Amino acid sequence: MSSGTSALRAWWAGRPPAAGAAVMATGIVSVGLHLTGHETLSGIALVLGCAAWLGLALNFTVLLLRERPTWVARAATPGALTAIAATTVLGTRFALLGRQHLAAALLALATVLWPGLIVLVVRHWGRSMPGAVFLGCVATQGLAVLGATLAATTSTPWLAHAALVPFWLGLVLYAAALLRFDWRQVTRGPGDHWVAGGALAISALAGSKLLAADGTGMYLWNQDDGDVLRTATVALLVLDLAWYTVLLVAEVLRPRLRYDVRRWSTVFPLGMTAAATLSVAAAVEVPWLDGPGQALLWIAVAAWLAVAAGAVRSAHGTLRPAAPR
Repeated sequence: MSSGTSALRAWWAGRPPAAGAAVMATGIVSVGLHLTGHETLSGIALVLGCAAWLGLALNFTVLLLRERPTWVARAATPGALTAIAATTVLGTRFALLGRQHLAAALLALATVLWPGLIVLVVRHWGRSMPGAVFLGCVATQGLAVLGATLAATTSTPWLAHAALVPFWLGLVLYAAALLRFDWRQVTRGPGDHWVAGGALAISALAGSKLLAADGTGMYLWNQDDGDVLRTATVALLVLDLAWYTVLLVAEVLRPRLRYDVRRWSTVFPLGMTAAATLSVAAAVEVPWLDGPGQALLWIAVAAWLAVAAGAVRSAHGTLRPAAPR
């Protein structure tokens, strides 16, 4: 094996748990492109997301089998929850693609991983946490999004009812995370501070998917319950857009242009806000939101390209000294 190949393997094995946000970002951009009819670009993003997911899943498994203490240490960090969120985002895209069995398998995998990881991570929460603290909400709402999407595409009422549990639980986790969030991260954070808004975006997306499931002809809940869900979904989107504005202004006032792997946690909320806006527009029948949703999507695509370019440059700079002369 060449020294270059060995260096590449060592570099990939050293990816932190937060690298899972790259899969989340790529997956939600694929979903957004699908919602706007750009199927070719959506398919390319899906392939890239799946390739990254497989590589990170292999790392996750090898570390668990060979270096258990290191695995436990990494699993206790908020970034570990990207494994669940990334799995549910890809599962949602497969469900929209018509691959229901694969989507159901990914939902089952994420559901199995969720209890152990969420307990391990929450037990290690402290004070003045970075934006990654909101990944508890993101991972939980990911289960709601995928469950509700599968319920709608397979006409399975119990899945929609089950998805209500992580939907409301995710909001509780968001409130708990907000109490521990270091607000200085808004102007100093390296990228994952955007998850403060992204968690609300995926919550709004989950609400819209639950509303969409109810609109397929299945009787899921009465009028009052439906009105509560509708109001909560719209409120979550409004709050998400407010966060989006605040964080964008903070980025302009305090630019942080150096590449950091946590910048993938910026791209994910950008893409998730776009997808949530488009999905809520359809669920609550507000077509004028389509225009802003599409504009937000192309902002997310541009951010994805910029961060991907930064990741390539960073990897090249790391591996270049190890290349044979």
